[in-house]
Amino acid sequence: MTKNNEHKNLNVPALRFPEFSGEWKKCKVSDLLDFYSTNSLSWEQLEYDTNAMMNLHYGLIHVGLPTMVDLAKDKLPNIKEDNMPTNFELCKEGDVAFADASEDTNEVAKTIEFYNLAEKNVVCGLHTIHGRDNKHKTVVGFKGYTFSSTVFHNQIRRIAQGTKIYSISTKNFSECYIGLPSKPEQTKIATLLRLIDERVATQNKIIEKLESLIKGIYSSILWKDYRLVSLSEIFIERNERTTTNNQYQVLSSTAKGLYRQSDYFDKEVASANNVGYKVLRLGDIVLSPQNLWLGNINYNDAFKIGIVSPSYKVFSIREGYNPYYVSCFLKTPKALYEYANASEQGASVVRRNLDVNAFMAICFPMPNRIMQDRISERVRAINMKLDIEKQVFEKLNIEKQYLLRQLFI
Repeated sequence: MTKNNEHKNLNVPALRFPEFSGEWKKCKVSDLLDFYSTNSLSWEQLEYDTNAMMNLHYGLIHVGLPTMVDLAKDKLPNIKEDNMPTNFELCKEGDVAFADASEDTNEVAKTIEFYNLAEKNVVCGLHTIHGRDNKHKTVVGFKGYTFSSTVFHNQIRRIAQGTKIYSISTKNFSECYIGLPSKPEQTKIATLLRLIDERVATQNKIIEKLESLIKGIYSSILWKDYRLVSLSEIFIERNERTTTNNQYQVLSSTAKGLYRQSDYFDKEVASANNVGYKVLRLGDIVLSPQNLWLGNINYNDAFKIGIVSPSYKVFSIREGYNPYYVSCFLKTPKALYEYANASEQGASVVRRNLDVNAFMAICFPMPNRIMQDRISERVRAINMKLDIEKQVFEKLNIEKQYLLRQLFI
């Protein structure tokens, strides 16, 4: 690809395949697309896995469907019996559908294109705008991406109406423009972005498989015939605090891990609390009682020393137990639910806000230290692989967003 920095005033994108030249044509969206009526079927009137006509609900545009919808792989709900609309327009390959409303201006007019209908009958439903290029100015696959581009959504943000809910209508498309290159160039752009989308989908499956593998490992050891050990035998609560040292990093514990919140903390706020921040050292385990059921238990293997909110509980691990094994094991919701409810304090720990005394009384099957180390070694390796794959996933999405900014006008 080549950059077109020397043609800033021409109707060409900033980034372009080198074999193409010449200006793009600017086209009003209302001149490109003809619009068709849609139905207002709710989720209660839809179901999956029948042979009835399929229906596109706007919620699936926001979450669940890729930009290029391929019904050989992607799923749409079917219309329940007795809810069939009387007037409708069947979708064709190359048709686009916009979500006409959202709480987020970035999601208003979010678009999908029907890339492959797989010979299925589909109609557009609630809060969607159904558009078709009857003049055949575009190739199948190009429109979904040009309507997902940054330059198009910048136009939508300016005209979206509302305060809490932002919306558009077909009338708004008379104020929006897109750039149209030749059909061979459209095909090249659409093919590149579709291949990136397919790679993103594959990467997401890799991540899901690794996460499933980790869950499977823990599920397989939950019911082993190991010695039952209470958390009070494993944990030693620590209450080391500071109100004066501003050299500690401020750390935050979430369900996704332990993160650095900032490089310093406000000494005046800490002193005003009159309790100070808790000190978290390497090898400690930190948890938030308020969000324990959400997996907010983390092992500190990344920060030599830091401070956390006084609302957190900080524990060191007694000799004979692998801290990484203990922390990972406790991050599985099944472990907490099953063993908390099996304990004598079960009635008091089923709340979202867990009583720490009840938490410490929970008993788990615990293998010997050699087995703990072996399991930890394998899970740590999988987690490292998972982190790498998530980074790849993030980079692919960054690449796609870059191209959506640079390849269109």
